Amino acid sequence: MNLPRYERSQTYRWNYEHPPRPVELDVPSVAGTWNFVGLPVASPLGISAGPLLNGAWCLFYATLGFDVLTYKTVRSVARECYSLPNLVPVKCRPLTGDEHQIAATGCMDGSWAVSFGMPSADPEFWRRDIERTREKLPRGKLLNVSVVGTFQQGWSLDDLADDYARCAAWAVDSGADSIETNLSCPNVATRDGQLFQNPDDAGIVVRRVREAIGKIPYIVKIGHITSRSVAKHLLEAIAPSVDAIAMTNSVSAKVVDETGQPLFNGERRGICGAATREASLKQVEMFAELLHENRSNVQLIGGGGVSTAEDVRRYLACGAHAVHMATAAMVNPAIGLEIKRHLAGAANDPRTMFDPS
Repeated sequence: MNLPRYERSQTYRWNYEHPPRPVELDVPSVAGTWNFVGLPVASPLGISAGPLLNGAWCLFYATLGFDVLTYKTVRSVARECYSLPNLVPVKCRPLTGDEHQIAATGCMDGSWAVSFGMPSADPEFWRRDIERTREKLPRGKLLNVSVVGTFQQGWSLDDLADDYARCAAWAVDSGADSIETNLSCPNVATRDGQLFQNPDDAGIVVRRVREAIGKIPYIVKIGHITSRSVAKHLLEAIAPSVDAIAMTNSVSAKVVDETGQPLFNGERRGICGAATREASLKQVEMFAELLHENRSNVQLIGGGGVSTAEDVRRYLACGAHAVHMATAAMVNPAIGLEIKRHLAGAANDPRTMFDPS
């Protein structure tokens, strides 16, 4: 199926201003009863913050089998995207987070380095855009809005927490079905991109957001964690205030070109796609065990390297309540339809169908 997609040779601004139009296709049904942070939904499939640059992109992917659409991360101030390249294909084995560097390659083979820097339209625009998008979304689709605070020189943690809360409240007022605060962006060196690594600080932020949005379903997006003790500390800090945790944003690494020269000024970038799958599955499993031990009702949203129905089943078997994707959906917008056809063809609830052998 030849569908329009994000053009990585073009700038972020160009892609923002040239969204595809919704299409009319038959979408298979997935067996089972599903919910996303307590809200009824047709399947566990969703799109992570990333591919859905604005409302038009949300409406396009809503016609392609995805039931939860995450509006790309917005801020309280406008911010431009990093310059090209923003998406650099890489070739590597499954990542663990200990890699010193990985190499870029000439063609996309399942994974790429991502370098956007969490750009955002002006709040006056994105607030109206979210309102229009929510009105146009088909029945049964959910609009999840990702927000982030924007650290300013001289700010305290309280100032940053207030900024997160401000954005979240604006998104709720605009009609968001749920809110996701992004506590992890490996491409941003300031405090707003690394909060998940500081559990006590993260706890202050999520409590402030919860106060601002009331009972609206609330998700926190985190990065790659391998330490059980760090994961436990983070859960202790944030679980009382949230309904779900989305993981894994990416696995961070330095990237070199085919001659060994550093890209992105030698700074680390988030690696997304197939190379992160195993690390992300392990992380979901670890968090699921910790939540079970604490008898917590917090849900887990799995993501990282999802490109097949079997990947969806694996995440569900590890403890995820929902499975979201970004890279595979950007490369192949029809991937949601393909996965739903496989899941629907089996006729059984995919939560019961994973065979670890």
